[in-house]
Amino acid sequence: MINDIRNTVLAVLNKNNYGYISPQDFNLYAQQAQMDLFEDYFYAYNYQVNKENQRASGTGYADIKKGYVEVIDFFSVTTPLTPIAPNYTQYNLPSVATTGSDYYLINKIIINNTLVASGTTTGNVGGQNKIIDSNANFTSSGVQVGDIVFVVIAAVPTYLTVTSIDSNIQLGVTPNVINTFPLDYKIYKGNTIKEVERVEQSKITLLNMSLLTAPSLMFPAYTTEGSIATLYPTPALGTVVTSQYIRYPKPPKWTYVDLGTDNEPVFDQSQPDYQDFELFPDDATDLTMKILQYAGVSIREASVVQYAGAKEAAEINSEK
Repeated sequence: MINDIRNTVLAVLNKNNYGYISPQDFNLYAQQAQMDLFEDYFYAYNYQVNKENQRASGTGYADIKKGYVEVIDFFSVTTPLTPIAPNYTQYNLPSVATTGSDYYLINKIIINNTLVASGTTTGNVGGQNKIIDSNANFTSSGVQVGDIVFVVIAAVPTYLTVTSIDSNIQLGVTPNVINTFPLDYKIYKGNTIKEVERVEQSKITLLNMSLLTAPSLMFPAYTTEGSIATLYPTPALGTVVTSQYIRYPKPPKWTYVDLGTDNEPVFDQSQPDYQDFELFPDDATDLTMKILQYAGVSIREASVVQYAGAKEAAEINSEK
């Protein structure tokens, strides 16, 4: 989609010899345009919720809110949070360094603190995807496929998922990262979870001062400060803490090679840093108009900005 949009933008600008956008400038405008539309999803969703509350929205194919939910959920990620050493009482919020993507908003945090079994591995025969403990009896302990295994490998807290129960003393796990022993492990129930309530920093102190309102294992809470989440009460070491969040879309990048006439750049999506728009095809027109607005400002051409702005406004009005 990114190449089609760039060709459209260049065609509009070149029709009256307004100017040319370099690939670097186009990528900057494309990233900003995608972020603008991404944030608009949430405002549009809120608008549709208000219409639904006013009984002014439809059902079935006319349920516009449902469409926005599906679009936003495309950016949903569910992943364990990494505890922070040495005490492991706080957890890193999603970031490129911890989960591979930055978060736009945390939708919920869930905790799993039902301990099934714990011990120390006594071998790793059979590959890196095994938990082997000759002193354990995983079957009688109630370990099941889907349970979560917590280990610390090279000072890095790691969560594994049980994929098979090979015997009373051996489990199959994924991902395949276990290459040493002895290794302390804890196994938590995979289907016993509690949602953690988010509490404002201004309230958590007063809540903790009362036995009636203090967070408990049954009703846990968390606060955020910077890139760190603090859970109340302090979870036991190895407790599985998972977040479901909405990530930012990946920055689009139009990649090319200089093989065209007069050394003009030619689109090449085989480049390792190529990234298409993550928005849906029906947003192509809006992306084009927003990029034209940025381009019009760049080349100081007011008519381009006015044209793109008018088209964008008409598109928004037609969707309401």
